[in-house]
Amino acid sequence: MAERNDILSKINEWLQPENFQDYCPNGLQVEGKSEINTIISGVTASKALIEAAIEANADMILVHHGYFWKGEDQRIQGMKRERLKQLLDNDINLVAYHLPLDDHPEYGNNRQLADVLSIKKPRPLGGLVWEGELEEAMSPEKFGLHLARRLHREPLWVGEGPATIKRVGWCTGAAQGFINAALDAGLDAYISGEISEPTTHTARECGIHYYAAGHHATERYGVQALGKALANEFGITHKFIDCDNPV
Repeated sequence: MAERNDILSKINEWLQPENFQDYCPNGLQVEGKSEINTIISGVTASKALIEAAIEANADMILVHHGYFWKGEDQRIQGMKRERLKQLLDNDINLVAYHLPLDDHPEYGNNRQLADVLSIKKPRPLGGLVWEGELEEAMSPEKFGLHLARRLHREPLWVGEGPATIKRVGWCTGAAQGFINAALDAGLDAYISGEISEPTTHTARECGIHYYAAGHHATERYGVQALGKALANEFGITHKFIDCDNPV
């Protein structure tokens, strides 16, 4: 058993959310019980994840995508009401970290994706974008298959880059707009979660391979690493639940 505030203090010590200008509040978003035995982690605080956490007798849900985003309707009704009601009725804490979890050098989504994809020498390129090298150069087709096998989702591949891929850049989630950072660094390929219409033209006209590997698929790993670290630190139970999303 651990105290909720001790867990929050430790996460804040690790992730330092005060250093980020984010689109949502980082940390405790919905307050539940003060004593924590079981943490359930997931990518997004959907109804499906909340129901799975209730079934697991969780005291805390840890996610990358929480609630209260800038610009959203502030009224508590419909889907938002049902989610909050489930959390409050079951006294479950909702804890969310967005950009701080993307960026962390150990538990972050970008760092963890490098391990999943076996990218060597992963390091920040600038902003939230990272870069690294493949152990062996691959054809664009083979690299697409590599992404599909590791992420369990076939990526969308566009662009007209070099015949083989060795140096890659990436940023998890909706980071297609950062493709120019990869271009400026002279990388062979760029990976993000989502694609937008202009990204296709940029990749084709500027000579780089671009892979949209899935927002959810690229961001499964940060919360797992953070949850595991908390379990080790406090001697509590952690379980990751994957509520799949095709985007």
